[in-house]
Amino acid sequence: MAYTDDAVKAKLSSLNETQESIVSVAQWIMFHRRHADRTCAIWLERMRETTVNKRLTLIYLANEVVQQSKARKKDDFLVAFSPVIAEASATAYKGATNDVQEKIKRTVEVWNQRRIFDKPIQEAVETRILELEKSRSGKKTGLLGGSLFSSGGSTAPVPAELQPLIPLQAATSKAVAISGSAISSANAEYDKLANADKPTPSPPVYAARLSALLKSLSSAETAVAEGIKTRQDLINGLEDLLATNRASLKTEQSQLTTATHRRELIEKQKRAVEDAIMSGQSGTESPSMATGGTPQSNGRSMSSAEPERPQVEALTPPPTESLTPKDSPKFTPNQIPPTNIDVPVENPNQPLQHPPSGPSPQPTSSPPVYLENLPPPQTTPSDPRYSTSSTSDPRYGTFSPTKKRKLDAEFEGFGAGEDAMAGLDDDVAELLRAESGGVA
Repeated sequence: MAYTDDAVKAKLSSLNETQESIVSVAQWIMFHRRHADRTCAIWLERMRETTVNKRLTLIYLANEVVQQSKARKKDDFLVAFSPVIAEASATAYKGATNDVQEKIKRTVEVWNQRRIFDKPIQEAVETRILELEKSRSGKKTGLLGGSLFSSGGSTAPVPAELQPLIPLQAATSKAVAISGSAISSANAEYDKLANADKPTPSPPVYAARLSALLKSLSSAETAVAEGIKTRQDLINGLEDLLATNRASLKTEQSQLTTATHRRELIEKQKRAVEDAIMSGQSGTESPSMATGGTPQSNGRSMSSAEPERPQVEALTPPPTESLTPKDSPKFTPNQIPPTNIDVPVENPNQPLQHPPSGPSPQPTSSPPVYLENLPPPQTTPSDPRYSTSSTSDPRYGTFSPTKKRKLDAEFEGFGAGEDAMAGLDDDVAELLRAESGGVA
C-alpha cells in the first residue's frame, strides 16, 4: 500500500489492543520512516479525536515504534515523536480510568528505564502526568506517586532558577509539534495541487481544492506564528537567566580579586615574620596583630626598617696565664735565679754594625769586621779552642765571642798544661795545628 494520509488514518482506525495488530501497523509505519514527521502528526491528531479507550492502543503503538527504532538505531521516529510525546501522553492519561492510567505510567516507566528519549523529553512527559496527578488528588505527591521512574535512579530536583523555564519549554515543544504537523499537511496539499503533470480539474473542483489549500496554509501560518511566540518567550527567559548569571559572575570575579590580593599580602607578612625569626628578632610582635587590628593593606612588610646588627665582642689576645703550662712554678722579681752569662755592654752612642748581606764570607785567620769592636773574651791565650779568631772550617760557621766566653766560664782550667794533640795521629795533629794558626 502506498503511503498517503488516508492510508495512515486507515491503519490507525483498524488498530486494536492485540499484539498482532500493534506489531503489524508498527512495521508498516516503520517501513515508511521517511514520512516519520507526517505520520507522527497524524498520530497526534488521532490521539485527540479518538475515544478514551482507544488512546491506550495508540500509546502502545508509539511504544512499539520507538523501541524498535532504538534497537535498530534508526532515529527518524525518535526525533519525530520527541516534540509530541509529552502532550500525547497527557492526553491519553487525562480522563482515563485508574487501570488505564496505571498502564500508561508503566509504559512511561519503561521509557525511562531503557533511556528511549532524551532526558529533557522524558522529564517533560513525567511532569505533565505529575501535574494531572496533583490536580486530581488535590495534594502534593512524589513524581507519579513517588514510586514510578525510581528504579533507574532518583531524579535530581530541578534548580529553582530553572523552574520558570520548564513551562516555557513545554509550551515551545507543544507549539513545534502543532506547527510541524500543520506545515507538513499544507505542503503536501500544495505539492499535490501545484503538480503540473496532473490534469487540471474542473473549475468547481479546482476552486474547492484551492479553498482547502488556503485553509491549510492559514492554519500552518497560525501554528508557526504561535511557535515563534512561545520560542521567543523561552529565549527571553533564558536571557534573564543569562543576565543573572553574568551579574553573579562579576561579583565572583571581584571576590576572587580581593581574595588573591589578601593572600599575597599575608604571604609577604609571613615571609617578613620568618625573616625576623631567622635574624633573632622574633620577640617583637606586629602592632596590628597585638592590638587585635587588621593587617595594613598598603603592601609593606611588618618590619619595614632593617634590623640592627648584633653586637660582636672584639677579638683580643688570650692572657699570658693561658699559655703557661699547668703547675709551672711562679717567681717574683727577687726570686729569679742569676745566670753566669756575661752580656757585653755596648756603647749606646756607637751605632750597631750589622753583617753585610750577600754570600757568606770565606773563613779567614782574622775575625770578621763586625766582631772587632766587641771586647775580647776572658780565655786562656794558649788554648786554640778559645781563640777570638773564627774557625776556618766552613762546616761549623763562625763562633760568637759571647758563646766563647760562656764556654770559657764553664770549662775554665779544663786541660790546662796538657797537649791538646796528644793521642791523635801525626797527620791529623798537623792538620789541626795548621788550621789553628800553628798553636800547639
